[in-house]
Amino acid sequence: MEKKDLRIVYFGTPDFAVESLRRLVEGGYQVVGVVTTPDKPVDRHKNKLQPSPVKTYALEKGLPLLQPEKLKDEAFVEQLRQLRPDLQIVVAFRMLPEVVWGWPRYGTFNLHGSLLPQYRGAAPINWAIINGEKETGITTFFLEKDIDTGEIIYQTKINIGENDNFETIHDRLMLLGGDLVLKTVDAVLDGTISSVPQPSLSPEEMKPAPKIFRETCRINWALPLNRVHDHIRGLSPVPAAWTLLNADNCELSMKIFESSQEPAQHHLKTGTLITDGQSYLKVAVDGGFLVIHQLQIAGKKRMMVADFLRGWKNKGDAFVH
Repeated sequence: MEKKDLRIVYFGTPDFAVESLRRLVEGGYQVVGVVTTPDKPVDRHKNKLQPSPVKTYALEKGLPLLQPEKLKDEAFVEQLRQLRPDLQIVVAFRMLPEVVWGWPRYGTFNLHGSLLPQYRGAAPINWAIINGEKETGITTFFLEKDIDTGEIIYQTKINIGENDNFETIHDRLMLLGGDLVLKTVDAVLDGTISSVPQPSLSPEEMKPAPKIFRETCRINWALPLNRVHDHIRGLSPVPAAWTLLNADNCELSMKIFESSQEPAQHHLKTGTLITDGQSYLKVAVDGGFLVIHQLQIAGKKRMMVADFLRGWKNKGDAFVH
């Protein structure tokens, strides 16, 4: 079989999924259909709709596009069958029902942003960094009924540096994911594809990666210094870690995008802010000080801490919680 004869349907939504689709198209594979989410409203009146990055790319390349509201809808399933895919690929998309993934002759495989079986779930990159992992990676695996549990095809590992954040790891895995998707499809084409069951771990050993909510992003200043730093970088730049700033009986919501650690012994109350009013802003925590470099106050633009301090009037006693 040649590349042009392998009929592929691709499922994906965000930027992370565009790279793998681009690699398939530029690699000469036949993508007979692209499935992505419906356009989402982007203003409060819901008058303006924004297409997903995958849709934008698919339209640029003239690829057939499907945007189902419900994946079990009979009309959508019939549209898929009419595309006659030999193989389906899922990258950063929602969970598929078996009626969608279970019937192509070469199966359906997923690209996941972790070293499975660890970090199954919606936010694997965030949670690996939040938990202070020193390495993570990318996995291709065949879909099965339970989410992220299918047999592993390929994996690639990368190191996580002390100051890597969600954005830097996301972008590295996105590019490596394109390589791994292409490698997996090449193996399907030449008949060398194989897979192995995921390692069996106890519930205590498993590290989940659930969806990130607003309350997940709130900083717990009672944690040790390194855990606070990891929390911030694991959510930077989006959705961003946040806290409440209290000064002169005024409370403001503040996002923190960049920080560093200053280990030290001190007797200050947790959450106390230390500043010279010009160049630095630190938070007292267990094990030292969390040095804030970049932040955003609600209703203001994102800024470096020196810019914030120049306009901050409440430079007396202040704390975060």
